[in-house]
Amino acid sequence: MPEELDPFKIAQKQLDEAAKIMNLDPQAHAILREPLSILQVQIPVKMDDGTTKVFTGFRVHYNDARGPTKGGIRFHPEESLSTVKALAAWMTWKTALADIPYGGAKGGIICDPKKMSQGELERLSRGYVRAIGDYIGPEVDIPAPDVYTTPQIMAWMMDEYSKMKGKNQPGVITGKPLEVGGSLGRGDATARGGMFVLREAAKKLGIDLKKATVAIQGYGNAGEFAHKLVTEMFGSKVVAVSDSKGGIYSENGLDFSKVKEHKEKTGSVINFPGAKNITNQELLELKVDVLIPAALENQITEKNAKNVKAKIVLELANGPTTPEADEILAKNGVFDIPDFLANSGGVIVSYFEWVQNIGGYYWDEKEVYEKLDKKISKSFWDTVSTMEKYKCNPRQAAYILAVERVAKAMKIRGWY
Repeated sequence: MPEELDPFKIAQKQLDEAAKIMNLDPQAHAILREPLSILQVQIPVKMDDGTTKVFTGFRVHYNDARGPTKGGIRFHPEESLSTVKALAAWMTWKTALADIPYGGAKGGIICDPKKMSQGELERLSRGYVRAIGDYIGPEVDIPAPDVYTTPQIMAWMMDEYSKMKGKNQPGVITGKPLEVGGSLGRGDATARGGMFVLREAAKKLGIDLKKATVAIQGYGNAGEFAHKLVTEMFGSKVVAVSDSKGGIYSENGLDFSKVKEHKEKTGSVINFPGAKNITNQELLELKVDVLIPAALENQITEKNAKNVKAKIVLELANGPTTPEADEILAKNGVFDIPDFLANSGGVIVSYFEWVQNIGGYYWDEKEVYEKLDKKISKSFWDTVSTMEKYKCNPRQAAYILAVERVAKAMKIRGWY
């Protein structure tokens, strides 16, 4: 992988930029440039055909100065330690920016879950928890679902950990089904949090979302819910969506339930009746008011950033924009809302789930959404005021705010 696209090098570069602007103490900077600890494990799994296959898994604790670490687990054939380290760093900033008492972590297994049976996935999930069991816990490190992991996988992992400890431990993991301690409102939390942020950004920029056009890259959990919610909450018109096979465009707008049904039936959004097939690249360059990258990292780069015509970029994916692209977007007047602010709804509601697990008292959906709205909207305006104070772009502002909070916690604890 070229160095400029190495996720962890990007995360370090973003930190270095913020450190320079805010004049961060070099000792704090040195601690924050690398994860505190990295665990790599081998997981032997008995496959359905009787053979045993060995999978490699990772768990990275980036920083726990503000509390136990928190972060998802990804099952992906391209998973790499660099990606896991970068995502653990971003989780550190995300939890600090949202002002919840967590640090950052991340985990992953190199595997292709699309080619595995339910039984194989369950054995892999339980094997992973046995391998990292001493490294996680409700007061140590709390995993959650991420790319290609589901509430069911979280339930198996929570069950395996509870067996290891000899007692129920719902607080060890979040993103669980409701029946075993999950929280209401978790399913669409990432997208809904993003919508609250979009609403506040539109207020700041004077954009009427009722008249806005939207393009969404990626049609997984976040992208799909973003399509549904941006229409329901604001009456915006979604003119383009895409998945890994390609995208579709219709200037008259795309009906959420029909696109969802088409994707469920055919396995992709492409070839949707009445829409034109476009590439993922073309989608990013459409003339729309709001662009929502909700797929994978490194989608907006120095090569295509100058062609982005949206007024607002709402990053629901992790790391979709490279540092070089950031500069170009800012120069062209595109308001790019960074991932760890835009998509922090998921971790905020995960925090609510953990609080409910520990307290043994569960809230209704309305209360979860109200608490999420309040917390994430405050993060947005805190970022805006930091932006104005330091005369910097939104990502640098979000970094400065988050890094400041983590550095203060480390200082108070006597780490430097």
